[in-house]
Amino acid sequence: MVGSARIGWSGYLGVGSWFYMWEKKLIVMFVNPVNIFGLVLKVRIHWLWPVYRLYEWHLKRKIAKGRIPRHVGIILDGNRRYARMLGLDPKVGHNIGADKVDEVLDWCRELGIKIITLYAFSNENWSRGCDEVEGLMRLIAKKFDQVVTDPGVHKYKMRVKAIGRIEKLPEEVQRSIRRAEEVTKDYDGFLLNVAVGYGGRAEIVDAVREICREVEKGVLSPGEVTEEVINKHLYTHGLPDPDLIIRTSGEERLSNFLLWQSAYSELYFCETFWPTFRKIDLLRAIRTYQNRERRFGV
Repeated sequence: MVGSARIGWSGYLGVGSWFYMWEKKLIVMFVNPVNIFGLVLKVRIHWLWPVYRLYEWHLKRKIAKGRIPRHVGIILDGNRRYARMLGLDPKVGHNIGADKVDEVLDWCRELGIKIITLYAFSNENWSRGCDEVEGLMRLIAKKFDQVVTDPGVHKYKMRVKAIGRIEKLPEEVQRSIRRAEEVTKDYDGFLLNVAVGYGGRAEIVDAVREICREVEKGVLSPGEVTEEVINKHLYTHGLPDPDLIIRTSGEERLSNFLLWQSAYSELYFCETFWPTFRKIDLLRAIRTYQNRERRFGV
């Protein structure tokens, strides 16, 4: 089933939708950092903070009574549009988006979400400009390097794994990934999958190719190829399918993300750009997930 943040809030005492509407207007009008007058006005909107905290408290209290998704996938969309809205270089948007990942992972851990899969760089993203792709590769390598020394990763036993056609990535990025995976390979507190150089169709193609090789070798017969066999050859083999997939930026499509695994996932689309994704956005997604009656089939 599909959900969207477009419908509005049934917020605490009715202030939720009001707060969201006016906060968004104020951000669009005043957040531009090159506008000195805007900076002053941005400070003035801090009076909304108590309302935000009250609404967050209400959401946390409400979802604490329901089931928490075990596996959440997130499509990190809107970095470039966020930067353009502020009149900044897209690279700045990507950097802010990368920092947002750390914050969201903390929220997921607090809520008890055990598996998080982030769609960080798709196969289609290779078609972007050379400067942007090179900047993204450096940023991805940097984030994986940080895993090695991140106290939180080790404290909470977070295992980190990259999924996708990793062999297509620059060698520097591959080295950073290998180091992060090696350091965290024995952790079992939480699992973070980072989809990089990833495409859902490519994942299925790679699985089918591997199965074909096994059939050629006589390890399998065509009649033995089942859904379970295909599952075992996916990048995510051994993991439960995502219960909930969240996409930011207002786009309402999966864009080649976990196509096989998302067959029965609940979908939630949020209008906010990834760099401005807030804890209440995550809480609202989980609340929507809890309000649905999950059905497997038509």
